[in-house]
Amino acid sequence: MQIGISEADSLVARALQNTGFSAAEARIITDQIIGCELRGASFAGLSRALSIIERTKAGPAPRPMRIERDTPVSAVIDGGDSCGYLVAHEAVRLGIEKAKASGIGAVGAFNTWYSGMYAHYMEIATRAGMVAMAFGSSAPRVAPHGASEGRFGTNPIAFAFPSNDQPIIFDTGTSQIMVAEAVLADRLGEKLRPGVAYDADGHETIDPLAALSGAIKVWGGHRGSGLALVVQMFGIMAGGGLMPEDYRDCGFFFIALRPDLFSDEATFRTRIADYADKVRAARPAEADGRVRMPFDRSAETRRQIMARGTLEVPEALLAQLQEIARG
Repeated sequence: MQIGISEADSLVARALQNTGFSAAEARIITDQIIGCELRGASFAGLSRALSIIERTKAGPAPRPMRIERDTPVSAVIDGGDSCGYLVAHEAVRLGIEKAKASGIGAVGAFNTWYSGMYAHYMEIATRAGMVAMAFGSSAPRVAPHGASEGRFGTNPIAFAFPSNDQPIIFDTGTSQIMVAEAVLADRLGEKLRPGVAYDADGHETIDPLAALSGAIKVWGGHRGSGLALVVQMFGIMAGGGLMPEDYRDCGFFFIALRPDLFSDEATFRTRIADYADKVRAARPAEADGRVRMPFDRSAETRRQIMARGTLEVPEALLAQLQEIARG
């Protein structure tokens, strides 16, 4: 069903506050939840808000975040078992602050869970004029190439470049589907597409609940498997677990770079925008095809949804959030 964007925003914020998050914390989380809906990534939208609420109610009360290590260009944050939307937000804020002062800021975070969609953090970085990278490790739900048992997380990896036009942001997971997609399919009583997951016995499955008890296939064969391995090790470097438990002890690693370390910033922005135009102008492989840069689809979808003013949300999800928001 359709719900107004501002109404959905208020609903998520109220539900989070009724779960124990402060108004400021609820605002940080809600901004990303609604942002994902605006990008058309519904699996990371209102459905994820329910997952955050469920995990918060089930888990122990978090401790305050604290900085374990700190240098002019780096830091390590103990997230205190806080929601990763808050921990990653702080890591990005701190990394950008250090990069503004020193040219580079690298921040790792551990003892956290659910860091969300990394394009959100990449947009924050590019608005601050930064080139940025982010990596995240999580529970071993993804099978390495040639295996049917999980050893990697879904392990998102993201890169961002500011430009004179919209930023260039590449954000992808290293698994065939994200865990949040399987969770959403289970909530809605839907099946997974064939060929993306195994059950606990190593047999292929289209049942999302069986997949959540088994393993998701890695994206990109041996190449994707290698990339997932690298991302997991970045998470380990940040302090995350080798084989984290579900929804805890994940790692998040963020780097911000000031582009004027290498060249004039205005010139760099212009060159990135010009290069993006050249990529888009490449001859399509199909007559009615279109060549996009990373983030073009998300930005276009967001413009369309904001112009419409409403979100399409499954009624069952909406009903659950409304009940929580009522207290």
